[in-house]
Amino acid sequence: MSSFRNGNRVALIMIIIFLSPIYIFSQKPFLSLSALNDSADHYLPRLLEKRALVSSASAYVTETRNQFLPAVRFNDQVNIATDNSTAGSYYSYGIIPSASSGVRAANDYQAASGNLAVLFGEYDLIDFGYKNARINYAKSEQAFSQSDLQREMYILHGRICRAYFNLMISEARMAVEKETVKRYDTIFNIIRALTMSGIKPGSDSSLAKAELSKSRITYNQLDEQAKNDREEISYLTGITTERIVADSNLMSIAKRKEIIQMPADTFANPLLEYFASLNKVFLSNERLISKSYLPKISLTAASWARGSSIVYDDQYKSIPDGLGYQRFNYLAGISFQYDLFNGLHKKDRLKTFGFEREASELELKQQQISLASAARQAQNSIDINEKNLLELPIQYKSAVDTYNQKIAQYKAGIITLIDLTNAAFVLDRSLNDYAGTMGDWWLAQLDKAIAIGNLAGFIQSIQ
Repeated sequence: MSSFRNGNRVALIMIIIFLSPIYIFSQKPFLSLSALNDSADHYLPRLLEKRALVSSASAYVTETRNQFLPAVRFNDQVNIATDNSTAGSYYSYGIIPSASSGVRAANDYQAASGNLAVLFGEYDLIDFGYKNARINYAKSEQAFSQSDLQREMYILHGRICRAYFNLMISEARMAVEKETVKRYDTIFNIIRALTMSGIKPGSDSSLAKAELSKSRITYNQLDEQAKNDREEISYLTGITTERIVADSNLMSIAKRKEIIQMPADTFANPLLEYFASLNKVFLSNERLISKSYLPKISLTAASWARGSSIVYDDQYKSIPDGLGYQRFNYLAGISFQYDLFNGLHKKDRLKTFGFEREASELELKQQQISLASAARQAQNSIDINEKNLLELPIQYKSAVDTYNQKIAQYKAGIITLIDLTNAAFVLDRSLNDYAGTMGDWWLAQLDKAIAIGNLAGFIQSIQ
């Protein structure tokens, strides 16, 4: 058992040594995931748009508070008009000019001047909670805008991490494929030497050359994928592709063991908080609707001054005589306002918005179920990859031994080229399996961190 474990340890060391081109490549300075996410937070127009909406929602809270300040209005008008009226009542439609006095047997079309100044103030003494309901509704909108921003940032950070890990996998596989190209090039040179000496047929040389070309094509495809991954990160962060290099140290077994396993943060998960905030908006809106149909008691006060060129005995003076103020009045009172049908209107509106609130609660519940399922699936993937990582040393050690044996046998003429290329293929697959399994492990850890609401802690743990 001890020798078996030592063999696994040696195989792991061999894998890491074989993947050393990746680490050499990573000596180029790379930006951490935190740095990439921070750059995206201050660059991406989508996030800047969300921040502007948060600022707008904050300004609306202040605006709502100020709407409940006492209303004080001043008006002054100077007029030239006739003064002909008749006794009787009428409804004012807003466009019917007002005339006071002027009740005569006949019309008098002589113009008269008038001056009227009014100072009016109004303040709601008792609104039965309507003011607080309006302000709380504005605050819930502000909280929702903030949660929308946090959700957008959370999704963005997850997208950057995914692109970063995909880039890491592509670069690791490129390093493997680069060694594969060298291996097939070595095989080709051996075969060519044996062919030229007449030991091996010329077809072996052609087949080896085909495998070498295929390996180069695979390398080019991986290079294309890596470039696309860099371009996506550049698009999200505003950082040029030349500066984007994955930290290949993450492909080591030791780095994997440094990851801190964090508990689920259900309450702070931005993917849940968004729907919870939306539900609070509907709840505060329902309270606002209830308060808006309650009575209102207001304090009103007014003071006004008036002048006219028509004096008390219906004599018309000169136009300038009516430009000054001649009469002064004040008024103060308490008003009570209530629509007797408000109970019915409130019931109708609450029923409408009640269904919207119920829908938002179901959205929240659906998101909770989805994230819980995603977390379980991610953990299943982590567990499987952990088991596979224990098998990889066995696979790699056997592949190396087989390849070394087959190449010696091929030189001795014991086996055919097919046997040798099969051994080379198994060796290449073992290295690609290592890169793929480590990459899948990181992607599964990312999926779990996103689902349980600890993406920020996950990013910090791998710096």
